Amino acid sequence: MLLMTIAASCLLLITSAAAAAADPSASVASGAGGGGSMGLPDSLSWEDLTSKLSPNATLISVSHADYVKDCFPEFTDFPSGPARFYQALNEKPSGVCLPHLFYGWDVGYPLPSTNGHANETCSRVVQDVINANNADVSGTTIPESYDPANPNSFLNDDSNPSLNLPPMVLFPVVASDVIAAIKFAEANNVEFSVKNSGHSYLGASQKKGTLLLNMHRYTQYSATGIVDCVASMLDGSVADDLSTQPCALSLAKDKSAYVRVGGGENWEKVYLNVEDANKALEQGGGEYKYHAFGGSAGSVSPLGWTFQGGLGGNTGGSRYGFGVDQVLHIEMVLPNSHHVRFGPTKWADASADGYTFPRTIDVSGLCRSNPEEQDEEKWVWDSCPDDFDIDFNDLWYAVRGGGGGTWGVVTSLYLQLHEYTSFETYAITPHPTVQQSPECEPLVPTLGPLFDDFKSFYVILPSLLDVSEEHSNACGSPFGPFSCYGDDDVDQAWARFLVMNNVTDVPEGNCLLRLVSPRGAKSLAGWSLADGEFFKDIYPRLEGRVSSMPQPTFVPNYNGANVLVPSAWIEESEENLQTLLSMIGGPYLAFGGVARTASDQANSLSSAHRDAAGMFYFSTFDEIDYFWSELFPKMFDISDKSVFPPVFGGNHAGMLSSGPRKDDWTKACPPEWPLEERAEKCISVQEAVYGTTILKRLEAIKEAVDPNYMFDCHRCIGNNRPKTKKPVEEEDNSGTDKNSGALLIGKSLSVIVVVVGWIGSQFMV
Repeated sequence: MLLMTIAASCLLLITSAAAAAADPSASVASGAGGGGSMGLPDSLSWEDLTSKLSPNATLISVSHADYVKDCFPEFTDFPSGPARFYQALNEKPSGVCLPHLFYGWDVGYPLPSTNGHANETCSRVVQDVINANNADVSGTTIPESYDPANPNSFLNDDSNPSLNLPPMVLFPVVASDVIAAIKFAEANNVEFSVKNSGHSYLGASQKKGTLLLNMHRYTQYSATGIVDCVASMLDGSVADDLSTQPCALSLAKDKSAYVRVGGGENWEKVYLNVEDANKALEQGGGEYKYHAFGGSAGSVSPLGWTFQGGLGGNTGGSRYGFGVDQVLHIEMVLPNSHHVRFGPTKWADASADGYTFPRTIDVSGLCRSNPEEQDEEKWVWDSCPDDFDIDFNDLWYAVRGGGGGTWGVVTSLYLQLHEYTSFETYAITPHPTVQQSPECEPLVPTLGPLFDDFKSFYVILPSLLDVSEEHSNACGSPFGPFSCYGDDDVDQAWARFLVMNNVTDVPEGNCLLRLVSPRGAKSLAGWSLADGEFFKDIYPRLEGRVSSMPQPTFVPNYNGANVLVPSAWIEESEENLQTLLSMIGGPYLAFGGVARTASDQANSLSSAHRDAAGMFYFSTFDEIDYFWSELFPKMFDISDKSVFPPVFGGNHAGMLSSGPRKDDWTKACPPEWPLEERAEKCISVQEAVYGTTILKRLEAIKEAVDPNYMFDCHRCIGNNRPKTKKPVEEEDNSGTDKNSGALLIGKSLSVIVVVVGWIGSQFMV
């Protein structure tokens, strides 16, 4: 277990992020030999690692001071809203900024604790955190103890033992950097965390006591990585080095192009590069050709997004499936330090069974035989050695749906591109580029909520609006605007919906806005309210950037139940949908249509995703209790008490999200229980996402791929396995005021060392 020295010993780690920023060419930032105060032994010889890195790779030590300097200003200098920008946090030199500020502390709770808040009740944690978050979002007074602008807050206490920051950060540039890091870690019993954007509601992207691999500066491929596939280039077979495998699979899916994406890229880069390729075609006398199916925020990583499932609310989920369905080929470095590439090489038509895409029969993989070579042009891919005992079929299954950060380090993905299709984006709420008419403006408070309900009926119960399945499947929405691809009849259906709801006194056009990006009507990258072009006159730094809604907050969906409500249950009665809408509001709409049938039948995405009508958020404890007691038994088959069904969506499960009690699935996990008791007696978030059956298979694959848990991210596969417990002292954290004297915080230089590595990962709540 890794040791964390609390209180004053946190001062021992001297920050060197600023030095690295000043001299980015340096392979080792000054002071990169420390790190013991946050979980890594002081005796580690970091020079052994840096001597094997490429010239542009950087290893730095980081501390609480870096988190304050780099990350706090985004929250203290900019009010909550469009001014805050995910990418600004991603691009900070320390590499430890997170889009959710409180995730820099154990379980997202900055209250000092030497045991990971084991004895704290969930209700206490949620109350403190959500109160602070709501105050920040609403612009009201933030409680002093949780205010980053208050120098006496918990957040500004550099001796706070709850800090969840890695002491060392490596910015790899090429695959050999990752390989060297893993070999170093294996030799020195070092654990990793892996981060691209940090856009993980589970808090899986970084962890105290680990060497953080921040992939932000890794080689990017999407600008030159678009490949058009022609059958004649394959010569009837897949090349021995698998170089033609992505095109072979793409053509088998009746698609003609793909894009290679680097392990550190986000959707902003991919969308803009695909758009540039389309514009180049148009300028050359051709037409827009490519559509990238991806996440709703530009800051989201195509990797983590895909590996949790991948919801495309505004990019055509009902037309193209989920993120896992877009993967053609994967390159990654495994915990055994092998750099591998793999993808399906045998498949069969599955249309007779109702599937849109072929069924994967066999997955082939290769290992790189010259792992120290930095020049990709000189890479050599060969058969894996005899002692390589990892099944590529299992790896293909696990990575696509089984979450990111736990199977190794993905260095590039080959993602399906689709044929470009024109689209419309609709809204009622005024927009920076499209304002409501004077006649409609007073009606927005009434029509806005109605339009939110309308979107759900249009997508989930289209027949009630006389909408065809084809038109319904063309549309979706993660929040706010309603995006539709190809033909739709939103205008007519909206008019019918207003009549059904006895709203008749509406001006011509029914106040329905059509949103157009300043980048042009064809620009997918400009769909969102947060698009930089909309706000560039107010916030110049956003010019040319892609949307990142919602903006950074203290916490995201923190403890809610993001339920994949089955289509079959909603279709039983219109009242079922109306009940949900009146209780908790509209869902994430990225389901149905092709999303039901796009599976290659060899991925770990749950059946709940395929069968869902939408993802509904139950946020309060009362709502969560009502779901498990009243709705869950009606929505899901729970007749077999040994097999818990998949219920939650993986992409937006929260830090403290939990399934029901293990002894009674119709009772919510009690919020008055301490976190440790909830972890022991309630269904874990992993089991709530995957269900018992899929989770068991994923856990078995995890044991085969990473038996030493070199990658053990929070709330990832295997992270809630039984671990050896060490006794911890009871704490009295009843106080909320840092200056009240009620908190047992280590104020003196005499501190104790407590074994806590098991605790932070044990709380699968």
